[in-house]
Amino acid sequence: MSATIDTTVHRTASLANRLPIALLTLSAFVAITTEYGIIGIMPELAQGLGVSTAAAGQLVTLFALTVMLCGPFLTALLAGKKRKPLFIIVMAIYAAANLMAALASNFATLAVARILPALALPVFWGTASETAVQLAGPGNAGRASAQFYLGSACALLIGIPFGTLISHMLGWRALFFVLTLLSLATAAALYYFMPSLEKPLKFKLKEQLGILGKPYFLINLLLSVVVFSAMFTAYTYFAHFLQQVAGVTDADVGWWLLGFGAVGLIGNWLGGKFLDRSLLRTTIFFLCMLGCGMTLSTLMASQPVLLWIALTLWGVAYTALFPVCQVRVVAAAKRAKALAGAMNVSATNGGTALGSMLGGAIIAQWGITVLGFAATLVALLGVLLTWQTIKMKRRYAIAPVE
Repeated sequence: MSATIDTTVHRTASLANRLPIALLTLSAFVAITTEYGIIGIMPELAQGLGVSTAAAGQLVTLFALTVMLCGPFLTALLAGKKRKPLFIIVMAIYAAANLMAALASNFATLAVARILPALALPVFWGTASETAVQLAGPGNAGRASAQFYLGSACALLIGIPFGTLISHMLGWRALFFVLTLLSLATAAALYYFMPSLEKPLKFKLKEQLGILGKPYFLINLLLSVVVFSAMFTAYTYFAHFLQQVAGVTDADVGWWLLGFGAVGLIGNWLGGKFLDRSLLRTTIFFLCMLGCGMTLSTLMASQPVLLWIALTLWGVAYTALFPVCQVRVVAAAKRAKALAGAMNVSATNGGTALGSMLGGAIIAQWGITVLGFAATLVALLGVLLTWQTIKMKRRYAIAPVE
């Protein structure tokens, strides 16, 4: 009888917390669309500001470097703050930054507008995924994580493609105006519907930074850098690839991005399925799929049907690697989970920056047609590093996360 009552109470609590978790998913959607939505409008933005596409691509690099350099410190500093006001402030920052980007009259102003949300992203990401699990309650951690990361998948499915379509019809600034309104609406919803959770335990900065002395944690961080370098060497210039190599018209780029994001939902589902399995072997599997997709997309660019098959492999692997990398790194840290999550965000953005710079350099030197091959080589490097990580885990007999 008691067990039945406990189960009923737990189910009622879970139902009551679905809306707050959904709001965190929406916040993740805003965050990822703000970060990567610029990829879909790169050619128009470059033309509008009078710079090259490779130069415009460095706005992705700037965002990523800011996250990488400032993220861990800011997250460790704010990890003990109450979650509800923290999330509201983050969304307010996103609103202000997107409005600034929409009104930017030159490249330098737009660059500043990219730095502001980059400062807020790791703080949000390091604490929101942890909060979603807390809201879901015992036994629902995997489901809550998958729902939270659905925000990332939907950003690829809806945010980036529709941002591209809106920008094509109304100009590239329209994307940032829409994101401004969406950020404000999300902040308001968090204010009214997010419960005031207990203030999290605060560890001293020195105690939190102790995870940096763990070799297994560090190699997992390095692996995230390499994985995201492989992903963004090519994906940063995806719209440019579609136009220049696949011959897709400007008006149709958004629809192709929409299709790419749609198959990415499969990746989010698969990634969630594999979260409770061997995360390192899962990383290898999706890296191999990513490499095949990027190489075949280049080889099959003139064959629409075959190109879509290749892009399906690419899109599934690309989306799946987001949650896989985050959970893998957090699982490698027994304490300071928020900091571990933020450090992974920093690592992945470091990889994004490296990939964007590498892709820009390759385009400038050899052209867009070899970009997929170069990105595949980086993915193979990630496979080799993952095998080394598996060996380290066996050598030190790393215990499962507590």
